[in-house]
Amino acid sequence: MSTMTSTGSPAPAESAHTRAGRGRGLRLSGMNWLVWRQHRAAYWTLLAAAAITVAVMVYGRQQMMMYLDEYGSIDGLKSGWEEKFDQGPLRMAGQLLGYAPVLIGVFLGAPLLAGDLESGTAKLVNAQSAGRVRWLATKLGVTALVVAVCTAAASAVFTWWWSPVKSSSYVLDWSDGLAFDSSGPVPVALTLLTVVGGIAIGMLLRRTLLSMVVALGFAVALQMVWSHFRMALGDVVTVTTNGVGGDNFPKLPDGTHVVDQSYLTASGDLIGYGSCNEPTEKAANACLEEAQVVGWNIEYIPISQMSSMQWLGASILLALTAGIAAFVILWGRKRLV
Repeated sequence: MSTMTSTGSPAPAESAHTRAGRGRGLRLSGMNWLVWRQHRAAYWTLLAAAAITVAVMVYGRQQMMMYLDEYGSIDGLKSGWEEKFDQGPLRMAGQLLGYAPVLIGVFLGAPLLAGDLESGTAKLVNAQSAGRVRWLATKLGVTALVVAVCTAAASAVFTWWWSPVKSSSYVLDWSDGLAFDSSGPVPVALTLLTVVGGIAIGMLLRRTLLSMVVALGFAVALQMVWSHFRMALGDVVTVTTNGVGGDNFPKLPDGTHVVDQSYLTASGDLIGYGSCNEPTEKAANACLEEAQVVGWNIEYIPISQMSSMQWLGASILLALTAGIAAFVILWGRKRLV
C-alpha cells in the first residue's frame, strides 16, 4: 500500500509552443501563417526595399530644405532659387516609383499562384480542410496588404519631399508621370492593379516563367494606357483675351498645365497657334489681320485639380483591381486544380 496520497489531479503542462506564443505576443496562425511563410522571402524583400527607399527620400528632403533655406521660407522663395537647384534626386525617385508597379507585378504577382500550380502545391492545399476560396482570399489579402503598406509609405514620403517645390515646373511638371504617378494614392492603386493582374495571369497560364513574361506585357500596356488617360481626369478651364500681343497673353496660375492655345477670331472660331507663323513680324501681323484674329484662347488645367484627379483615377484603378480579384476567386473556386 502506497503511503503517497493525491490531493487533486495535476494541472496539464503547457506546451512549448503555447509558452513561446505567450512570450512573443501577436502571431500569425492558420492560413495567414501558411501564406506568409510560403512567400516570406518576397514579402521581406519588398518591405526592406520600401524601408531603404523611404530612408533615402527622407535624406533627400533634408538636403533640399537646407538648400531652400538659403532662399527664404518655402512659402516665399526668392527669385533665382531654381538656377542651382538639383532636380536630379527627385526625378530619380519619381522614376524608381514609376518602375515599382511593373517590377512588383512581374516578380511578386505573376508567380504567386503560377508557382503553386506548376509545382503541385495547389493540389496539396486543396486536399486539406481549408477551402480554395479561403486560400485564394488569404493569398490575395496578405499580398495586397504588404504591397499597399510599402507603396503608401513610399508615396507619402515622396509627396512630402516634393511639396515645397510642387508649383515649379522646373523641378517636376505635375502633369508628368514622374510626379503624378509617384505621389498621392496613384502608386498604391497602380501597383495593386498590376499585382492582382499578374496573379490572374499566373492562375490562367499555370507556368511561372510564361506568366512573368505576359505580366510584363500587361504592366507595360497598363502604364501606356494610364499615361494617355491621366490628364482626361481633369476639368479643362478656358480663358480668352482681347488682343494677341505679348502683353495680352493671359496670366495663368503657377504650375498650370496648358492643354491647348489658339487664336480666337471675330466670328468666334479658333485657328491653330502656328497658323500665322510667318518669317517676319510684319507678315505675321498681316496674317492675323486677314484672319480677323481678336485674341487668345487658352485651355488649361490648374495644379489645384491634381489631388482630385489622383483620387478619381485611383478609385477607377482600385475598382478594376477589385473586379480582377473577384474573377480570381470565382474562377479558382471551381477550376483552380
